[in-house]
Amino acid sequence: MTVTIKDIAKQAGVSITTVSRIINNKAEGIRKETCEKVLKVVEELHYKPNSIARSMITKKTYTIGLVIPDIRNPFFPELVRGVEDVANAAQYTVFLCNTDSSHRKETDYLAIMKEKNVDGIIFTGPQELQSKDFYQSVQEYEIPIILLDRGQEIEDFSGVYIDNVQAGYMATKHLLELSHQNIGCITGPAAIPNSNERYKGYLKAFSEFQIPVDESIVIPGNYQMEGGYVAAKALLKERDVTAIFAFNDLMAFGVYQAAYELGIKIPEDLSVVGFDNLPFNQLIRPKLTTIEQSAYKMGEIAAKMLFDQINNEKSVKEQVFIEPTLIINGSTKEHA
Repeated sequence: MTVTIKDIAKQAGVSITTVSRIINNKAEGIRKETCEKVLKVVEELHYKPNSIARSMITKKTYTIGLVIPDIRNPFFPELVRGVEDVANAAQYTVFLCNTDSSHRKETDYLAIMKEKNVDGIIFTGPQELQSKDFYQSVQEYEIPIILLDRGQEIEDFSGVYIDNVQAGYMATKHLLELSHQNIGCITGPAAIPNSNERYKGYLKAFSEFQIPVDESIVIPGNYQMEGGYVAAKALLKERDVTAIFAFNDLMAFGVYQAAYELGIKIPEDLSVVGFDNLPFNQLIRPKLTTIEQSAYKMGEIAAKMLFDQINNEKSVKEQVFIEPTLIINGSTKEHA
């Protein structure tokens, strides 16, 4: 038999209104002993609130949307976990939407989120936010929206990002300090702003060391292992590079595969730096020198910002930038 708040009220010896206020976190003015007694009965009877009835009272659905571009990339499950842990603690459900970096899917999922009346949305990497029409359509939803990982150029939204210019600079500077000058660069897709920011950091480091950049050893990638493999094959076969900076770890793993097939040893013949510090890094040898950006922490912060906006209409929009960290492992060494 389904337990109702009427049953809770009867067993606890309080009014239905009192029970409703306590289980909906609106217990101001109610004695602590009363709250404890009601919550004890809730636990004893294994009461589960009716989500539809709850939303009618609170004007909330207790759901949020999380839109990510590629669930296959190990960076994003960690990010999702950070969001989900915060949401779970707040007794919220997360609708997870994977877009495969498709504008059509991004648009479709937005419509679905609106139809489901979610209380807020976290966007992870909506490339088309650079489009004025798409940006305006997102604003029309009139619910809290947090951008995550990509989209810092859209100042009207709150967001959580890593300082990609600084990260690109740190990775390149590390190789330059090891006396490498012919540093191949495998970028991300040009449409994704964080790739362009990391490239700015790459250029900044070369400028600081007063070394000209050879643009022929800068090759676009796709943030996938296969893209890193193809780009590395081109660099290692056709160019005299002593080091490669790949704009994410997946592409760096592709560099490892290409180097192995060509009989090139890491780090003896080739130094490699990646970006993300994925857990898979623990499985490869030598371990990859990489830039760490805590995906879990980014997801956690974004979720907390979202719930602050959901619960506080006067919350201020803000952009949070997380400082990157260079993790030096065995894939880089001094160039002779």
